[in-house]
Amino acid sequence: MKKKKIIVSVINDLVTDQRVARSCSVLQELHFDILLVGREQKLSQPLPTRDYKITRMKLWFNQGPLFYFQFNLHLFFILLFNKADVLLANDLDTLLPNYVVSKIKGIPLIYDSHEIFCEVPELIANPKKKKIWESLESWIVPKLSYCITVNKSIADYFTNKYKVPFIFVRNIPNYIKNESLKSRSELKLPAEKKIIILQGAGINVQRGAEELVESFRYLNDTYLLLIIGSGDVINQLKENVLTFQLQTKVKFIDKMPASELRHYTSHASLGISIDKDTNMNYHFSLPNKVFDYMHAGIPLLASKLPEIEFLITNYNIGGFIENHDSKHIAQKIEDIITSPYYLEYKSNTIIASIENNWETEKRRLIELYNEVFA
Repeated sequence: MKKKKIIVSVINDLVTDQRVARSCSVLQELHFDILLVGREQKLSQPLPTRDYKITRMKLWFNQGPLFYFQFNLHLFFILLFNKADVLLANDLDTLLPNYVVSKIKGIPLIYDSHEIFCEVPELIANPKKKKIWESLESWIVPKLSYCITVNKSIADYFTNKYKVPFIFVRNIPNYIKNESLKSRSELKLPAEKKIIILQGAGINVQRGAEELVESFRYLNDTYLLLIIGSGDVINQLKENVLTFQLQTKVKFIDKMPASELRHYTSHASLGISIDKDTNMNYHFSLPNKVFDYMHAGIPLLASKLPEIEFLITNYNIGGFIENHDSKHIAQKIEDIITSPYYLEYKSNTIIASIENNWETEKRRLIELYNEVFA
């Protein structure tokens, strides 16, 4: 039987996008012929080897209207001149060319929205841009038949808003019972420190990172904050470290593939996810790092946001901050690390990981892909 061809498109450089990689792994299981399209940036790392075709665009512009115009134009021609039986668009910034080409070719389009795109802080701060993206979303999404998003809260939001069904598929790692991990010495991490980790490819404004760094002014030298990833506040965080003279307490590492990141996460004593409840996108968010911490066997300190609160409370795997005052954050870090329940939190992450894993979660994705070709 001839393989069905699918083109999967995303605007990032693919290196750290675990969700897209997992989606493609399911498509491989279903024997799709995959072409994954992303872009290559100046500082992009080489991609891990994968068993399907990948193309990354090299663009002249990296931001602003000219960037989006060039990206969408290039993506349009890639979609138009490559054979496909179905298209998969990841997030709103890839949707327009996918929609147009799906209509030209008369083929199905699957839309995977990784967040409430129009409610991110960057767009809330720019009403004109927000209106453009909202117009695009409200024009196309009600016409779609196959829609996915990252958790139940956001699925309910989109379903209510556009009156089309959204399924949710959370971005959860596979459960790995026994894993060979690098030692602290191999990773150049201090042997004696209690490591507090903040990781992710979206360490951006209003995610609490600035207050987290400042909180280390109030913690003693036995604590080390490890920040791994990228985002628009990283440079500011590095300046803050110098301002507060925290060079021995805060360490930065560039973003890396998930397979490498796991080694670092497993050596942490506590994982941090303290997004501010300042917009609808953050309010309903369920960051990938929450599951990464859980599967690495480390407790969490988080903001009390609905999706995150349910997991932490249901499985008793950590605690919450009540506000973003830096002294308060420092106290909460110390409270969890020194808590008589710390080992219980840590043990409960194993139960949570067994019950929340990709093998179970991907079933909804398989059902959708099968429905497309029913």
